[in-house]
Amino acid sequence: MKQVTLRRAISLLALLAVSAFVVALDQLTKMWVVNSMPEGEWWSPLPGEGWRILRVTHTTNSGAAFGMFPDRGGVFILIAAVVVVAIVLYSWKLPDGEWLIRLSLGLQLGGAMGNLLDRIRQGYVTDFLDLGFWPIFNVADASILIGVGLIVYCLWRGDHAAAASSLAVADEEVWS
Repeated sequence: MKQVTLRRAISLLALLAVSAFVVALDQLTKMWVVNSMPEGEWWSPLPGEGWRILRVTHTTNSGAAFGMFPDRGGVFILIAAVVVVAIVLYSWKLPDGEWLIRLSLGLQLGGAMGNLLDRIRQGYVTDFLDLGFWPIFNVADASILIGVGLIVYCLWRGDHAAAASSLAVADEEVWS
């Protein structure tokens, strides 16, 4: 019995380590953008016409994905908080060996927490990754999308039960 509890604790610690890394990277990159350029300014790390492919553009978003529902910040704080708790509780219930699902949940947890911190502290999320053809996003958003992609991959691969449950939790994050 102790071994099962120890394995679950290690799995939870791994989930928290992945999410802590995402939160740290997200907050550091946002801090860099805020301290480096005024809102609305942009810079490209690529020479010549590379600015058309990748830019760092300082914007803010008080709404959901793609700037939808900008006047609902409190709702998104509540949804993100519920998602954070749901991910932690769900990860505790995952059977041993579901490392890809756990990685996915860690990425999603870190992304949700990174944007939640912004909303609580500032009332909006700082976005800066500008690919030109896609709405401007941040490390937290990218982490959530990568996590969802891993869940979809697990579904495609055949890990239906664990992945389907994780995808339901992830769906709530993307819209918060």
